[in-house]
Amino acid sequence: MNVIIVPNAEEMGKQAAQLIAAEMKKTSPFVLGLATGSTPLTLYKELIRLNKAGEIDFSKVSSFNLDEYVGLPGTHDQSYRYFMNQNLFDHVNIDKARTHVPDGMAKDPTAHCAAYEQMMREAGGVDYQVLGIGSNGHIGFNEPGSSLASRTRVVKLKESTIKDNSRFFAKIEDVPTQAITMGIGTILDSKHAVLVANGANKAEIVAAAIEGSVTAWVPASALQFHLAITWVITQDAATKLKGKY
Repeated sequence: MNVIIVPNAEEMGKQAAQLIAAEMKKTSPFVLGLATGSTPLTLYKELIRLNKAGEIDFSKVSSFNLDEYVGLPGTHDQSYRYFMNQNLFDHVNIDKARTHVPDGMAKDPTAHCAAYEQMMREAGGVDYQVLGIGSNGHIGFNEPGSSLASRTRVVKLKESTIKDNSRFFAKIEDVPTQAITMGIGTILDSKHAVLVANGANKAEIVAAAIEGSVTAWVPASALQFHLAITWVITQDAATKLKGKY
């Protein structure tokens, strides 16, 4: 495990993007695992800048997103497909046919989850996985209590996650209560991973995940088992860490 502490969210995004870019330059074709939410936005902004500057090329990149809400079509402005189009795909030279986001409208979600896993295997696995961390320690939508060996599946969202995400919806009742998510075991299969975190409100859970016991009740703590994980966190999110990084 590598921990990089940076002064602010802009630097967090730049550092994380440079890690990904370095592997992109060495590996082709390249499979990128992606996350949504406000935290990785500075990372995506930097990847877009690097692409427009000619430093990285997305033409041979495939992507797989961590998750999607059940019940939202990709055209919905709060769907994660919409988010990725707006914040990355529309701005780089990626073939959208090679970008994959779980289908929140799948008629058979269980079969869709199995097919999603199979697509990742056929692509050769995820070369670099982008992650964020929820206030309750979730990664993807793997809520506390998720099996550390879990695979892509439909999950019920905890009240704390629904509350956290309600800021993106007109009212909390509009927030979906289920999602499709890659499992913790699926995430651990990635060849490299970077988790970005910022804000003082994440300090307690960041410390628990990095330095606490590995437990299903802090899903991100499972990343201690990942052989190539880098945490890029802002100073305010690092205040509860006891180690020297």
